[in-house]
Amino acid sequence: MSLPCHDLGELYPFQSHYLTLDHGVRLHYLDEGEGPVVVLLHGNPTWSFYYRELIKTLRGQYRVIVPDHVGCGFSDKPQSYAYTLSQHIANLGQLLTSLKVKDISLGVHDWGGAIGFGWAVDHPEMVKKFVVFNTAAFAGPCPISIRICRWPVIGEFIVRGVNGFALPATRMAFAHPKRISSEVKRGYLLPYDSYANRIAVHQFVKDIPLSKGAVSYATIKHTEDSLSIFRDHPMLICWGAHDFCFNDWYFEQWKRRFPKAETHYFAEAGHYVVEEAIEEIRPLMMGFLEEGS
Repeated sequence: MSLPCHDLGELYPFQSHYLTLDHGVRLHYLDEGEGPVVVLLHGNPTWSFYYRELIKTLRGQYRVIVPDHVGCGFSDKPQSYAYTLSQHIANLGQLLTSLKVKDISLGVHDWGGAIGFGWAVDHPEMVKKFVVFNTAAFAGPCPISIRICRWPVIGEFIVRGVNGFALPATRMAFAHPKRISSEVKRGYLLPYDSYANRIAVHQFVKDIPLSKGAVSYATIKHTEDSLSIFRDHPMLICWGAHDFCFNDWYFEQWKRRFPKAETHYFAEAGHYVVEEAIEEIRPLMMGFLEEGS
């Protein structure tokens, strides 16, 4: 059963919406404001809570749609499910089709990059702008700390048994974790409060396509090979410098693939760049979205 949004009070003051996907699985999403459509996609182990401050800012001028991937946030967490990149892409497509949206601006973070661009390369006519936050839509290096969480038995014990992924992220994903309140940390962890509820956190880690034999390798390769179709699309890249996973190698890849992109590098932010650099990102994103509209 999904958790009630009101548990977070004014930290997350949004109305919940649900779409029943194939196999009866419910996808939770936020749909705030009116105007041009902005879709924001989170990664692992976050959820729509990650974008809460941006939503509050954008909803005055935009329609902001923010789903929780299946297994995350307030979406259902089935214990037997295809938690693969292609399935998450299909779920996003089903949501956007049901909402009848077009001409969207797409914001992505962490796994949201592979999911969002994975959908976009097959629907290029639907997307007019991109906002990129510490993510990838192509294959790349993976740190040993995450590789360990993929090991048989041990990985499941770490990620699901002792919450050794979502919990450490409340420190490791920040350049300055002491600046983050206990309430905010509680918000990040709220949906992942049990072994069962941490199913997707583990499955996302297991699904990282590190070799050609991986289940999701063909999906990420198709996305990577198709990225050039967006070479001339407006793109804003906001990057946190202190990221143990999506490090500067990924930042340089984005700049090489999209030389026309507007880029901003935040020396005092980590992987959760939207959390730590929100005051700088707000005006940058508003100006970017307004330009040419």
